[in-house]
Amino acid sequence: MRRRLTVGVVTLAMTMTTLSAPALADPVAGLPATSFPLGTPGIPKTASKSLAPGVSYFTVSHGRSKDGYTVSVVVAGKDFMSEATAQTQAEAVQLAGLTPTVVKFTRPAVADFPAADYFMVRVGAWPLSKKDEAAKVVKQLKDAGVSAKVDFQGDDGFVTTGPWKVRVIVVDPRTFRGSFRSSIGTSVSKREKVSAMAASAKALVGVNGGFFDIHTLPAFRGDPTGISVVGGKLLSEAVAGRVGLVLKGRTARVTELSSTVVAKAGDGAAVQVTGLNRVPKPDELVLYTEEIGRETPKDDGVEAVLDAAGKVTAVRDPGARVAKGTRVLHGVGAAADWLWEHAPKDATVKVTTRVTDLRTHKAIPLTSETSIIGGAIGLVRGGRTSITASRDGMANVNMILRRHPRTLAGVTKNGKLIIAVVDGRAPGSTVGASFFEAAELMRWLGARDAVNLDGGGSSAMVIGKKVVNHPSDGVERGVGDALLVVGPR
Repeated sequence: MRRRLTVGVVTLAMTMTTLSAPALADPVAGLPATSFPLGTPGIPKTASKSLAPGVSYFTVSHGRSKDGYTVSVVVAGKDFMSEATAQTQAEAVQLAGLTPTVVKFTRPAVADFPAADYFMVRVGAWPLSKKDEAAKVVKQLKDAGVSAKVDFQGDDGFVTTGPWKVRVIVVDPRTFRGSFRSSIGTSVSKREKVSAMAASAKALVGVNGGFFDIHTLPAFRGDPTGISVVGGKLLSEAVAGRVGLVLKGRTARVTELSSTVVAKAGDGAAVQVTGLNRVPKPDELVLYTEEIGRETPKDDGVEAVLDAAGKVTAVRDPGARVAKGTRVLHGVGAAADWLWEHAPKDATVKVTTRVTDLRTHKAIPLTSETSIIGGAIGLVRGGRTSITASRDGMANVNMILRRHPRTLAGVTKNGKLIIAVVDGRAPGSTVGASFFEAAELMRWLGARDAVNLDGGGSSAMVIGKKVVNHPSDGVERGVGDALLVVGPR
């Protein structure tokens, strides 16, 4: 009979403050004069600079480093597991001549996903200066057949003293005379640095936008994974119900969105276009615009080339460029059959586009001033923490609980746009933020509604021509789209 190893289970607490009070007052002259919402209570160190009338830039730092390194056992690529698996791994660690600690923790509940308990197996603890000692233990475990990694304890989402380094932009539309825009750079398919997009638009400020598709064909990995509207043109479809940032002139709001694109042939037949400027799935009809910036993907489907009036000027095999002033309907499988039947050369196909604000249930006018960035994860709604991780495809320990660099955007009750970049993955310097910490930070800054944009190595803030934060990759990364604050012309 197998003996069960009795290992003391340590239960760790998360840094999680779920406040129910309304958001703090809208900051007028600067940052809130109250304790920083994360870590040990205290007033943070700040500095400020005016970039233009109505555009203020703040740097915020708070806390000090007390975290060091540990070694975490990894099973199937994850450092968290069931209790039974943790016990088995703890036995293996002990057989390797080391002393394991089984850690129990709770991934906290979010607005649309319940809490759950998990376990970790950890070995040892070392200060920041002794990382090499932790690496030796990882090798010892590997030699014994146990997969493990060196783990910085400040990343794990448990209680920490920080430190945090945050850069904040506050734009007051009452005195700002420029505009807010989104940019996909030179093409939808290609990733581009925020600094390049900001320079092209002569922007005062630029930050990275939403997530982009890293799991598609390499040539299409700049494609936003949610909605993208640039200059009133829908370039990437919405994931219905996900949160986005809607920009028009110098106004901004956070809301849930959906989009529909319908192709209607001259013979009355209509079909839904399910994708824009991305690689099609089986039986899909995808619309490519000139902003795709490259050839359409090659497959066994068919394409109908439309001129500005919707006339089919050519029916062709996939894999050619989209000429300026044209659009291309690309069908695969059943969608290809629809094109062959209803979109022959010289036929007419009318393509209609609608983006809907799901809070008001009204269509958003797609004018030349309209831009939309698909942030994906809602953080704050109506002044209360409301994290929509499940709806937005991020309901997991890594995204909810662990700390990462974050790019955040929010709107105050008085219509100010708040943009914050939290640096992270820099042990001893700055720890990043969990979703809960990101929500509390935005509430502290005065946001009534806030959204989490892409983060990690993508997080970048550019002022003028300079990247002012410290991207965790060590260099600025190319991204799918960007949020720009552009001065008056």
